[in-house]
Amino acid sequence: MTRQTTSPTPQHTPTTTPTTAMPATTTDKAPAGGKEGGLACMAVAMLLLPVGDAFAKVLTGTLDPVVVTMWRFVAQALCLVPVALLLRHRLRGAMFSPIVALSGGLVMITLSCLIGALSVMPIATAIGIFFVEPLILTLLAGPLLGEVVGPRRMTAVAVGFLGAFVVIRPGMSGFGWATVLPLLSALSYALNMIVLRRAGRTRSSLTVQCGAAAYAACGMIAVTLVLQGAGLVRLAPGEMPVTSWLTVAAAGAFAAASFVLIAEAFKRAEAGALAPLQYLEIVGATAAGYVIFGDFPDALTWLGIAIILGSGLYTQRRERRRAPRGRRLLWARGARAGRR
Repeated sequence: MTRQTTSPTPQHTPTTTPTTAMPATTTDKAPAGGKEGGLACMAVAMLLLPVGDAFAKVLTGTLDPVVVTMWRFVAQALCLVPVALLLRHRLRGAMFSPIVALSGGLVMITLSCLIGALSVMPIATAIGIFFVEPLILTLLAGPLLGEVVGPRRMTAVAVGFLGAFVVIRPGMSGFGWATVLPLLSALSYALNMIVLRRAGRTRSSLTVQCGAAAYAACGMIAVTLVLQGAGLVRLAPGEMPVTSWLTVAAAGAFAAASFVLIAEAFKRAEAGALAPLQYLEIVGATAAGYVIFGDFPDALTWLGIAIILGSGLYTQRRERRRAPRGRRLLWARGARAGRR
């Protein structure tokens, strides 16, 4: 959960793999013999992402979630500046363009909804619901990408949404309207994956990542200032203690580091090998929630999460079997500039 965003192998036809970085592009070349390194990068990234979410959740204890989202994007964009300078040889294509701006806007919605959810519910619960994203992507693949989705995958999607219903338990979970936020976050992220497929045709993943992060940061600053003018949020940076600034910096740094690791993972290994490691995010989210906040999902929540993840893995497996090699679309979960 992510949760904005934002990988670099050749593109294939649409897959339903949930991730937190960007789709592969045809402009980055994978290093030879780096599969083990790619797997390690992906595993570390998936364990780091929830740490960034935990920092954001800490901030929601004293700041409005909208303000937290804004500072998270600003910190993340600033952290990506030295990365872009260091890896400038990987920057290809236009960083600032309408399609990258659209990605940045979707990333804003994704992270805003996710942080709003984190402000009232355990990290593992919010991330578990967010993992309906690949199921939503499967539904969108037909009308938006022209993919034929067979009855087995449609059944898996229905089962996955049943799992989400078990986690949300309308009227019974105690989280109220906030349970809708991870679903909205997942929808926005799935739409962003489709946008990124097009953007990645003429740009490297790092170019899109940096551009989307910059657009999202600027957009959230504008939204926050408008809401402050309307008296709906309070933006008072001068009143923030040093600990809050350090937490903001840590959240942005962990998010940026995660997305760079994901991009590196997709340069070194194929999506099929990396996909199962994405579910380590649930492990990291559970650990972070328990250690920092004392939160641990109940049995019904775990049942729903298991159904969601099982459905996602099944749809991904079916897609890999059906899609011709060389035409599968590789997604990477990230920038939750991604999602988170």
